[in-house]
Amino acid sequence: MNSVLTVLFVALGALAVMFLAVWVIEARKSRDTPDPGAPDPERVGLGFVTNFFDALGIGSFATTTTYFRFRKLVRDELIPGTLNVGHCLPTITQAFIGIAVIKVDVLTLVLMIATAVAGAWFGAGVVSRMPRRAIQIGMGIALLLAAGFMFAKVTNLMPSNEAGSLDLKGVPLVLGLVGSFFLGSIMPLGIGYYAPCMVLVAVLGMNPRAAFPIMYGACAFLMPVAGVQFIRKERYSLRAAVGLAVGGVFGAALALLVVKELPLYYVMWLVTVVVIYTGISLLRTAAREKKVGAPVA
Repeated sequence: MNSVLTVLFVALGALAVMFLAVWVIEARKSRDTPDPGAPDPERVGLGFVTNFFDALGIGSFATTTTYFRFRKLVRDELIPGTLNVGHCLPTITQAFIGIAVIKVDVLTLVLMIATAVAGAWFGAGVVSRMPRRAIQIGMGIALLLAAGFMFAKVTNLMPSNEAGSLDLKGVPLVLGLVGSFFLGSIMPLGIGYYAPCMVLVAVLGMNPRAAFPIMYGACAFLMPVAGVQFIRKERYSLRAAVGLAVGGVFGAALALLVVKELPLYYVMWLVTVVVIYTGISLLRTAAREKKVGAPVA
């Protein structure tokens, strides 16, 4: 199995290089990518903080979306692409570290990653063509779902089996792969993969810690796949995405190599409340724009 992990790491490294090369080439070639320019300390700091907590299991999509809307840094229709592009390299960093230090069955890991990537390819193609109002509605619903998962986790409603298995076999494996494909397909919209993956893994009887290498690995492979589509269709904020990537790599590495674990109870409650507010705000904005027939500031 060590050889399988070696192949996995080589593939992940190659994918990271490919993603970065496509990003640089497309950004230099295109003059129409929204929000060009170097990132400022605010955007870099946002990447550091959101990916620090992302590596500890909170997730980064919902928190980043909330901050983008609060500070009006990124237009609503560009948020999904910015999340997938900007958080890609930090997530790959998490995968390299997490897969190396947390045990899980390699076959289960590889199959869950493969189905998540297939789902992300399908989902990103759909989301990158969606109009602004549809994206607002989709993100609003996605954020409320993410808040539901966070609430279940912080109130211990989420099933937990510390003695659970480190692999899936038979029917549970099939259900896990179907669930991973579905979660990958909706991730480009902004719901994130982490919290739903934790629920899926726990329901199927696995040890909750097994969710970490699965979700790190799945996101590390599916985000470049989704991100490249947003890059080529210029449906993201370049300045914000670069800031997330630069700050996020350091935030994720610090969390996994130095901090490793924090008491996040009150942070999770705060994030849950804020995400609910942001989800409702997006739905209200979409409703107002339907009435007036034009984007609402």
